[in-house]
Amino acid sequence: MDNTSDVTSIVLTGFENIGSIRYFYFCVILILYFSIIFANSLIIGVICTDRGLREPMYLLLCNLSVTELYGSTALYPSLLVNMLLDIHEVSKIFCFVQIFCLFTYGSIEFSSLSVMAYDRYVSICYPLEYHSIMTPTKVYILIILIWFYCTLKVSVTIGLTARLPLCGNTIYKVYCDNYSLVRLSCVDSTANNIYGLVSLVFTVVIPSLLIVYSYSKILRICLRSSKESQVKALKTCTPHLASLINFSLGCLFEIVQSRFDMMHVPSIVRIFVSVYFLMICPIFNPIIYGVRTTKIRAVFKKVYARWLTPLGIHVK
Repeated sequence: MDNTSDVTSIVLTGFENIGSIRYFYFCVILILYFSIIFANSLIIGVICTDRGLREPMYLLLCNLSVTELYGSTALYPSLLVNMLLDIHEVSKIFCFVQIFCLFTYGSIEFSSLSVMAYDRYVSICYPLEYHSIMTPTKVYILIILIWFYCTLKVSVTIGLTARLPLCGNTIYKVYCDNYSLVRLSCVDSTANNIYGLVSLVFTVVIPSLLIVYSYSKILRICLRSSKESQVKALKTCTPHLASLINFSLGCLFEIVQSRFDMMHVPSIVRIFVSVYFLMICPIFNPIIYGVRTTKIRAVFKKVYARWLTPLGIHVK
């Protein structure tokens, strides 16, 4: 099939020839996926059940957890089935659906992190005006705009890629990737490359500038403030900075793995690098926010103590 443009299925070779060890990988990934669902569902549940957490910061965090559940579900169920049944071939339509979901996840995640950076900037630099600048209504509108824009942008990407005839059907990953599909095309893909660069500016460059601007202002204020204010600002920003660095690192790993020849690297390392942004980030964010955010910890104890007390389980 490698010399024809009539491609109807895609072969994913990330877990090819791993033998019976795939059952071990299956168990590890299954535990990881359930942990992601559990941790993010806890964050969503805590925020949605307490009116005291209907503030912009927590609404944005709730959106972040929803996004991570969405992105993880785009990968793990199909990966688990393919691994358990030792299947390496998926339909072309499924491949495009997976690309759409994973690309929207990445775009929404980074856009949300940039808005969260701006939220921290307003909170620290304009504390008295914070509740008038960042109202829940404005946050809801921002979240809707982020999802709408990212969905529209990725839809155009999928449309441009879908028109390309393919002269190959093998992707050296465990999931479908738009860049890999474009590389398999039989015709000129200049339009895809140009749109990809434009999309990169709006999806990565502009949000990055907003993040840099926000934290430069925060740093400037902190340098002029007292030691106590600096510690408070650091505590406020630490979870977001950790999430931002972690997700950026995952995206960097994905870019390196996709753009450069890594066939000399052990397969398990290549797989880990390619799925880092969907493996570590979705479990890391709810943990870091749950541990570092005092108000979430307090509400969590109150809500779940009420649920567990009838069972004879007491939360200290």
